[in-house]
Amino acid sequence: MYESAARAQEVPALDVADLDVRNRRAKVRRKGGAVDVIVWRAATARLLPRLLDGRRVGPVFLTDRRARVQLPPGDLDPVSGKARVSYRRAAELFETITAQLTGGPWTLHQLRHSALTHAAEDGANTFTLLAYSGHTSVASLARYARVSPEALARRQEGRDPAARRR
Repeated sequence: MYESAARAQEVPALDVADLDVRNRRAKVRRKGGAVDVIVWRAATARLLPRLLDGRRVGPVFLTDRRARVQLPPGDLDPVSGKARVSYRRAAELFETITAQLTGGPWTLHQLRHSALTHAAEDGANTFTLLAYSGHTSVASLARYARVSPEALARRQEGRDPAARRR
């Protein structure tokens, strides 16, 4: 989720068929129903085959046991019978694990916020941030991309003509 800056609801909704593993991207349904593409880096690309374990259909993210209630066929892995993990369960697991590992807890939404802030601090322009986040409005993007004073100072330092002459 961090690498793609996707909304927390978009990633659990992914199906194996939505993935283009070779090109490190996937089709997601954005807020409002628009279909868009998210991308990820090498670390995720290395982990995905282990997560999929040879599966070619069904949800990408599964629960750890078979579904106990009747679900739509699209929310089940046809081989194992395991269900698509819900946003609520993914959020619960993430908060529990981050609390244990980092003293958190962190939320799935904080991953998106951090990804967009770090991209802005690394110099991504507004159009790149809009595409990365799936936002259609600069106003809605503004609350996510909060650049720290330290990042602003680093940027100014790198652009200072006097520093380049040294």
